[in-house]
Amino acid sequence: MTMERATKECSIRIDFSLEPGIVRVETGIGFLDHLLSALAFHAGLGFQLDCKGDLYVDDHHSAEDSCILLGKALRAALGDGSGRARFGYAYAPLDEALARAVVDLSGRPYAVLDLGLKRPMIGSLASENAEHALRSLATAAGITLHVDLLRGDNDHHRAEAAFKAVALALRQALAPSSVYGSGAPSTKGSVDPDGGLSRPEASA
Repeated sequence: MTMERATKECSIRIDFSLEPGIVRVETGIGFLDHLLSALAFHAGLGFQLDCKGDLYVDDHHSAEDSCILLGKALRAALGDGSGRARFGYAYAPLDEALARAVVDLSGRPYAVLDLGLKRPMIGSLASENAEHALRSLATAAGITLHVDLLRGDNDHHRAEAAFKAVALALRQALAPSSVYGSGAPSTKGSVDPDGGLSRPEASA
């Protein structure tokens, strides 16, 4: 699946698959590339993402819009969630840091995040934008996401552990499951955020 997002601030393209595949991320923000590559690899996803953004302003728009497009691709690929486990949780350590992530492919976008980062920057990524990237991903994907850093001193380790925990939780939530039969894993009949909307008939 290929999707694009173009604004006055960023031009982004993603080739996305729910199956493991090539992982390549080029946003112009080295540490963000590192985090998103780790997320893709450990979640068992395949995607190639290219972003040309207004880095002369700062890193905010590129980080935000890249994760918005990634979230939209995930949402589109997920559909109504049929055959998926839906819920996932995971812990991920990185040396002294330990992160916990819980995800629900619910169709309801919500994020509660506490990474506790202290440095203003990690490489060329503002620390606040590491958290903002995850929030943008959750909102665009229509998922509920909780992430807590349980311990850790090094901000690189803390942020990377958080993204790896999210990846592992996503991998669990996206796993094939027969628990709900052949239907969507919801009493509503869909976890598609737009699943309950009536759509106008196409004109003849």
